[in-house]
Amino acid sequence: MSIISDNLKRIKPSPTIAVAQKARELKAAGKDVIGLGAGEPDFDTPDNIKDSAIKAIKAGDTKYTAVDGTPELKEAIRKKFKRENNLDYTTDQITVGAGGKHVIYNLMMATLNKGDEVIIPAPYWVSYPDIVLLAGANPIVVECAEEQNFKITAKDLQDKITNNTKWLILNSPSNPTGSCYSEQEIKNLSQVLKRNPHVNILSDDIYEHIIYENFNFFTIAQIPELKGRVVTMNGVSKSYAMTGWRIGYAAGDKEIIKAIAKIQSQSTTNPSSISQAAAVEALNGNQDFISIRSLAFQERRDFVVNSLNAIEGINCIKPDGAFYVFPSCKGLVGKKDKAGKKITNDADFVQSLLENNGVAVVQGSAFGLEGFFRISYATSMDKLKDAMERIKSFCESLE
Repeated sequence: MSIISDNLKRIKPSPTIAVAQKARELKAAGKDVIGLGAGEPDFDTPDNIKDSAIKAIKAGDTKYTAVDGTPELKEAIRKKFKRENNLDYTTDQITVGAGGKHVIYNLMMATLNKGDEVIIPAPYWVSYPDIVLLAGANPIVVECAEEQNFKITAKDLQDKITNNTKWLILNSPSNPTGSCYSEQEIKNLSQVLKRNPHVNILSDDIYEHIIYENFNFFTIAQIPELKGRVVTMNGVSKSYAMTGWRIGYAAGDKEIIKAIAKIQSQSTTNPSSISQAAAVEALNGNQDFISIRSLAFQERRDFVVNSLNAIEGINCIKPDGAFYVFPSCKGLVGKKDKAGKKITNDADFVQSLLENNGVAVVQGSAFGLEGFFRISYATSMDKLKDAMERIKSFCESLE
């Protein structure tokens, strides 16, 4: 009899982390590899944020805090929601966890029962379905076509709702596609949700500030009739280049927030006190660098999209946000690489690209939609130029 839990058999390791680890291993072995798999900004954490952490350490702010966040950080989050989203929350409607993934995990563990269903538009962030499975519920994946910019429509949503539907997960800007839901698209979905009051909504807004060409960010909690059923998750990882600090947060119904705190009290307890102090400065401090960095990401996006679309067999939509593109490699399926290996699907394409030309990307099937691959362009332009040349060379070598 295996000692390993049956629950663990329902899930798989994170494919994006696996790709990043494979790239690290090849580099350690002396291979020339460009890693475009990790969703991590190459920019450093701003100095004012780092200084606030150092100040907290020197002040002895190194003890346990309240389980789900310090009063100072919760107040900074409350002000952020009001200032940027015109959303009013009290601090007892806010929770802080060790990263956005931690907050989502706590939410699902605190609210899902066996037989519950969670609607997840695909392509999706790789962890959504597995977190739902770990909570004992059923992920209901809705494939969203390239022709609709990889976004779920009101009809798609209505068709998947059952009496067992407990949550809909919305991620905008999206990982892995960079697609963003416009205010009108959100309102179209809201009409379906208003007719189905038993469905709650998790809005994953982690890429909120990484948007291009004056796209107007709109989050579903801004619709008054739905606000009470929405848990809005965000964090400091992406916009503030604080992936390693591990601070995510969410706001929503008091009962849900209290349940999340109960889960956290019996697992991790509070997030790092130092990281929380840094996050206070991130949210309250100067925000000017965010738009400057977004312009740099936009320049990279334009270069990558144009480069990919110039390659025969590759097609790439230009996204409105985040720092990912999700190009199609369907035009190359059936061809063979230099070693004579046939490309039968996106996983073959990704593996052969890494083995032959040293570029690490992630197959679209890992995100729930086959025939595509994800590139993170959150790296230097020099690396992106080299990577695009390598991808072009690889594709042209296929027979």
